[in-house]
Formats: sequence, C-alpha cells, structure tokens
Amino acid sequence: MQQISKVLLVIGGGIAAYKCLELIRIFSRSGIQVTPVLTKAAQEFVTPLSVSALAANKAFTELFDLNDESEMGHIELSRAADIVVVAPATADLIGKMANGLANDLASTVLMATDKPVMIAPAMNVRMWEHPATQRNIAQLEQDGIGIIGPDKGDMACGEFGLGRMAEPAEIARAVLAKGQPGPLAGRHVLVTSGPTHEPIDPVRYIANRSSGTQGAAIARALLDLGARVSFVTGPASAARPNGAQIIEVETAAQMLEAVNDVGPVDVAIFAAAVADWRVDGVAENKIKKQNDGALPVLSFSENTDILQSVAKRTTDRPRLVVGFAAETQNVAEYARNKLDKKGCDWILANDVSPETGIMGGQNNTVVFVTKTGAETWPEMSKTEVGQHLAQKIVEALR
Repeated sequence: MQQISKVLLVIGGGIAAYKCLELIRIFSRSGIQVTPVLTKAAQEFVTPLSVSALAANKAFTELFDLNDESEMGHIELSRAADIVVVAPATADLIGKMANGLANDLASTVLMATDKPVMIAPAMNVRMWEHPATQRNIAQLEQDGIGIIGPDKGDMACGEFGLGRMAEPAEIARAVLAKGQPGPLAGRHVLVTSGPTHEPIDPVRYIANRSSGTQGAAIARALLDLGARVSFVTGPASAARPNGAQIIEVETAAQMLEAVNDVGPVDVAIFAAAVADWRVDGVAENKIKKQNDGALPVLSFSENTDILQSVAKRTTDRPRLVVGFAAETQNVAEYARNKLDKKGCDWILANDVSPETGIMGGQNNTVVFVTKTGAETWPEMSKTEVGQHLAQKIVEALR
C-alpha cells in the first residue's frame, strides 16, 4: 500500500465520537489530510463545525445534498483518500457494513470505496458480545476490513468490559502502519487452523469443537505485519483471513499433504486441532442399524503427527516452529512435555475444559512455553492473542 497522506474519517454516533477530535489532531500533526463524514447520530455528540475546524476541511453529512454532490459526489468522496477509517464504529454502522446496507452518506461511502477500510468499534459490552455483532465482525474480517480494538474498561453506561473504543493514538498508529512495510515483510509463514473431519462413512465423521477462530486471528495478525501467509484450514466455521493463501482440507492426511506442499517457510504455526486417529476402512455406504441390535465396530489408526514431522525435519526446517496444546488438566506440565517430545520451539497451551468456553469461544487464556521457561498471558480476545504471538515472532526473527 502507498504511504498514507489522506484519510476519510467516518464518525459514527456514539459517545466515543468526542475522541475523534483528538484523532484528527494526531493525523494533522502527522501531515495527514482528514476529510470527515458524520452520520446523523454522530452530530448529537460532535458538531460538523468543530470537526471541520480541526480538520481544516469540509465536514460532509448528507447524501442528498445538491451542493455537496455537485462539488464532490459521494463516489468521488469514497475514493479520494488513501484509506477510510470508521471511528467510532457503532453496532448499527457495523451491521450496515456487514450486510451491504447503504441508506445514508456514511454507509454509501463505505459501500462505494475501493480503498482499504479500518474500523474502531465502540459500544456497550453486551452489544459487543451479542451474537449478531460477532457475526457481523466475522463477516467484516472476512471482507478484509481492519479492526482496531475494542478495549476493555469502564463505559459511559456504567458497565465494565470489552467495548470501549481504542484510544486515538492507538488508532492512528494502526492506520499509519498500513502505509509502511511491516516488520514481517518478506517472511513466509504457515498457519494451520480448525478441526479435521475423519470420515466413518459417507455421512458421518469424527471431529472436535474447534471453530478455527484462533488460527484465523493469528493469520490476520501476521498479515497485518506484512507476512506472506499460507493458511491451511480444516472445515472451520471461522471466517478465512483475507489476503492469505487459503488451502482447504478435511482430514488430517490431507492437512499433512498440504503442509508439505506449501514449501519452505520461515515460521510454521500449528493451531489446528488435528485428530489423533482416523477410522480404518471407511465404509463406502452409510452404515445401517442391524436388526439384531449389533453395534458397529470401528478400528482406528494413528494419524501422522504434523507438528512433530515439521519440527524434526533435517532439511527445510522452519526457523521457528510453534505448536498448540489443548488440555483439560495439568496444562503447563503437559505443554512442556509436548514441546520436548515434538521438538518444536514454542507451545501455546490452554485449558479447553468445557467450562472455560475457549474451544469455539472468542477469548483465550494462554500459557506460553519455550525451551527456557513459561509465562501465563492474561485472558484476552483471540484477536489479541494473535497480535501478541505475532509480536513475539517479530522479536524472535530479528
């Protein structure tokens, strides 16, 4: 992406809209021209006059404004900047973006733009956690929209949790980073993700509860830092990371083949929850109930350990091999044993007992295990875990 010199700032209608005044100041001090667009609701919190004065540029508010359309139509407005930033991105505005709605100037500009888009969500914690919001966020991530935050903290409504808009300085840093080569530019990273499905017959299979959310979050964090990412995924429900090379597989054997076909990589991250065993002699037809009540007998063979096979390569071994350990007890101890046995460099271990809600959920609590020690990361979103791991990789490859 070219260096950023012009930002189209879409201001949504939330209490966090007042922070956009500081965001405009930061952009201006960096020599970036800001063109503001305010939703109708945004004007309840900040005025077009104050925004326009700080931006030293006209603030646009109406889709059906004869003067605005004659001077700069909404199509030209959507494409005149280097990047579009939405802050605050309210639940309503996020919903419009995810579902392709365009009934005002802000949403129409967002539909018409051919430029990169980044959003800074801001809303009540319950609104952020609502399944509809999470579906919409997942869709925007799949569409390639960059997401900054939200942060955890006290809110204007008196509640506490995820939903605070990221601070202006953080938003500005993320936006400016888009115009610079990332620290992982030129690096090729392999990420495996999701479950595998091991067939029993044409309609049944053995699987696990992995959604692929953590693997996809890691891939996005690496892409944001400039890495070339090959993303090998089983049948996961999580949105695929836009910008990665996507390789879809179903079984552990197919995942192994795909990993071997990717070619030399600098880093290999094995976040997939691969089945340890496969069914021998998969039935060609659906297994039917027997009239005598006899139960089908399944025999199993052990799948090749993909992590170990890559970590113990004698040629073309990645410089850094990272595994995951999903455990239900003795998390740190089992992770240490796994690291030694598999021959990898790092293990990210977590407790996936049903009561934790980690497998298939949005948050994660990680024990980061290396050959020299272990550290426990605080509970954070899987997006934040991905970003944290990506920064560790940057440091390791220096």
